[in-house]
Amino acid sequence: MATDQLTIRRAIDGDERALRQLWSQHAPHIDAVVRRLAGDPDLAKDIAQEVWIQIFRALPSYRGESQFGTWAHRIAVNRTLNALRRARRIAKSETEMDEEIAHEDDSAERSILAASIEEAARQLAPGARAVFMLHDVEGYTHEEIAAELGITTGGSKSQLFKARAKLRKLLAHVIDAPLSGMDRRHATHNC
Repeated sequence: MATDQLTIRRAIDGDERALRQLWSQHAPHIDAVVRRLAGDPDLAKDIAQEVWIQIFRALPSYRGESQFGTWAHRIAVNRTLNALRRARRIAKSETEMDEEIAHEDDSAERSILAASIEEAARQLAPGARAVFMLHDVEGYTHEEIAAELGITTGGSKSQLFKARAKLRKLLAHVIDAPLSGMDRRHATHNC
């Protein structure tokens, strides 16, 4: 541990050998996390570069309260989730003009709903948001999430329960809003 702290201190001071040593020691784990979250190997490579840039930029803020690998893992997960959200937003904005015109009403409602969900998700605690995104958005199991985030399976389930409960409260105005384009009688018969 003292050797790690010395390497970290040298890296903070700008020692390139120390930076390389930290990278070579932790890259296999960090890059694997990014690959599993991203799914796409090419996207994962780009995100991993961003993650390592962020880790090295944030290095002076490392206080040693947790192991370096744990600290770097947290940065990797958060940076990867942010990059995936950004990539999804870009993909949504790249739809063809014909699709937008054909589905203008549905698209507008979906955009409002997506924006509401995204805004509500931003208000979740970081742990709850990470579990919610990994489970409900990315499709990871609680076991996979527990392994990725360094928590227990029960902790993952608890965080997801809390996230969903808070999202229900934050999105109540959307859920209770009157249905557009159809009357309530028609909607209740089809449920």
